[in-house]
Amino acid sequence: MNQTPAKWDDLRPRLLSAAAMGVIGLAAILLGDIWFSGLVAIAAGVMVWELARMLGPERPEAPAVLGAVGLAAVIAIELLGPYPAIAVLAALAALGVIWIRTSRVVFLSYGAAILLACFSIIAMRLFGAVWVLWLVLVVIASDTAGYFVGRRLGGPKFWPKVSPKKTWSGTIAGWIGAALVGLLFLPVTGAGMSLVLVSALVGFAAQIGDIAESAIKRSRGVKDASGILPGHGGVLDRFDGMIGASLAAALFFALGWLSVQAA
Repeated sequence: MNQTPAKWDDLRPRLLSAAAMGVIGLAAILLGDIWFSGLVAIAAGVMVWELARMLGPERPEAPAVLGAVGLAAVIAIELLGPYPAIAVLAALAALGVIWIRTSRVVFLSYGAAILLACFSIIAMRLFGAVWVLWLVLVVIASDTAGYFVGRRLGGPKFWPKVSPKKTWSGTIAGWIGAALVGLLFLPVTGAGMSLVLVSALVGFAAQIGDIAESAIKRSRGVKDASGILPGHGGVLDRFDGMIGASLAAALFFALGWLSVQAA
């Protein structure tokens, strides 16, 4: 009779799994070193596995093998340096071309985005835990504000053909939420007011990351990348926004819009 509660029926498992991920992630961020890099490497491997699984590889064992190679690439760059990591990445690309014949471009491009984002966030941790916390909270604020405001207000869809649940109200709320995180981090980073604008842009990049994964899922006719995380689907479903945000943050660091000296 009243359909409103159905809008929130995934909220409890979503919050519980998010809390568990938050505790594990915060501990890894604060500990740094191999703890953080190891967690990122595991996430990278799982996301590559989920991507390959969605794209329908030629062989059933291909997703697991490709995921393991993706994990190895992150470990290689952390422990052995860029040149061994390039060799592992070349192996991943070659196996992807062989095993994923109908969606090679998608696998190579999105797989590269996953690993580059993982490399970027590991490098960002070297600048200080505060920057990783900022990045994570920007993504969380963008996603949470968009989720609640979009569900509550509804309204015109942002990009209905790709992501039918996203509304303009939720999208704009996500930008505002991300900007507020930037405002809160001004004192602890020593960054200027530009951090507010950069945070909003990173929040927008997180939304684009979410939309990109949604496009892949819709093209393959799947709802979730996997069922590993209750209320969220797969690791890729939960961290697709982090992929876009990490790449954007890396670009802003490279452009000098974010100061590593402030960390």
